[in-house]
Amino acid sequence: MNLNSPTVSVEKSAEDCFMFLSDIQNFEKLMPENISKFEVLQTDKFLFALKGMPEIVLQKKEEISPNKVVLGAAGGKLDFTLTADITPVSENKSNILLNFSGNFNPMMTMMIKGPISKFIESLAKNMPTAILIN
Repeated sequence: MNLNSPTVSVEKSAEDCFMFLSDIQNFEKLMPENISKFEVLQTDKFLFALKGMPEIVLQKKEEISPNKVVLGAAGGKLDFTLTADITPVSENKSNILLNFSGNFNPMMTMMIKGPISKFIESLAKNMPTAILIN
């Protein structure tokens, strides 16, 4: 299953966006309003939970400065990645697209597609403000 967020424009350089997304503590600022838990476990790993959903642990898997940050599931039953692709538009403007990719059985895909779509859309929607303020 592959899902993409809407592309968002951020009034910051690609390097600034990359630095923000490379610091996993900043993901708390991107979380949707229905977050019930956020905890940094290590410098490259955090745990979060949304109301009514199980806890998920994400770990930074790859960084390609200043264009890509890849997070992936750190254990658990689900195997997936969440990739932030950063495209410079100008010196002080960038576009960011989130891509969720995972291998799930058809029943699981049906159950999680809606909530995951809303989740990545919410992360993307919160990026312009969170990165600008940072």
